[in-house]
Amino acid sequence: MSISLAHYLILGAILFAMGVFGIFLNRRNLIALLMSIELLLLSANFNFVVFSFWNPINGMPDNAGQVFVFFILTVAAAEAAIGLAILVMLFRKINSINVDDVGRLQG
Repeated sequence: MSISLAHYLILGAILFAMGVFGIFLNRRNLIALLMSIELLLLSANFNFVVFSFWNPINGMPDNAGQVFVFFILTVAAAEAAIGLAILVMLFRKINSINVDDVGRLQG
């Protein structure tokens, strides 16, 4: 039994659904929200790579999807760095990473 394009797309859809459910089910913990956003970006990257492999041009895989993956990884790294920096500053100020406690900030 060989693995077809549908198998890869189902895996990408499962990763995307896990990210969406992580956002909707856990709205209090900022670390879990950041991880869910990273899962959404991972599923998009996965689909770009799969489509670039399964849509060959002249017998060679199309590299455009793989180039987009590098841009998305750059944005994801910047998002993670900024998000964690905000999280550290929030924890220093109010000693909590609960999203509901962000309303206690003043200034």
